[in-house]
Amino acid sequence: MADRRRLRRITDRLAKEYGRPVLRPHHKPIDELVLTVLSQNTNDRNRDVAYFRLRDRFPTWDAVREAPVDEVEDAIRPGGLAPTKSVRIVEILEAIGEDDLLWLADAPLDEAREYLVALPGVGRKTAACVLLFAYGLRDVPVDTHVSRVGTRLGLLRPKAPFEELHDAMVALTPPGAELEFHVNLLRHGRRTCHSQRPACPACALRRMCPSRQA
Repeated sequence: MADRRRLRRITDRLAKEYGRPVLRPHHKPIDELVLTVLSQNTNDRNRDVAYFRLRDRFPTWDAVREAPVDEVEDAIRPGGLAPTKSVRIVEILEAIGEDDLLWLADAPLDEAREYLVALPGVGRKTAACVLLFAYGLRDVPVDTHVSRVGTRLGLLRPKAPFEELHDAMVALTPPGAELEFHVNLLRHGRRTCHSQRPACPACALRRMCPSRQA
């Protein structure tokens, strides 16, 4: 596990490169759940197009839950994998029922997380997105970009399961820095620390990265 001084150097370098993101909790947990499902295996633009098409066609989440799955599928088609995602979204909404999930903000964090991961197809990343972005709670979403950068920096154990990665990321992130650390690791993974052919010579973290290429 990285020591706090090294971690501070990493966060400061990332902040110098990408800024310090600020995002107020929006208190819309169901919106975040659906948005995260739509984000799987697609880019942000296609995700957003699918989301707003869904909201335009169905005025409420109750309407989405009660709609034929093929209509939901048609609405979210631009986001890709529509047959799978439409079923998943309807299953989640059916499991939630009429609950608005606003109670998550005041529930013990472990209880809120346990409830979310018990929903159909919801894993730690999706739960973390809801807890962090909807309520500003202490969790850090770990996607492929964040896990790749964290592993190459030696912050995370190579080939660890995502459950362990999430626990480790929360443990090493200073309280209050969850959003900044997640967003800047994500940005770094997208812009510099690519899965194939990472741009190591241009990397702001190259001097402190044990995985850097010559």
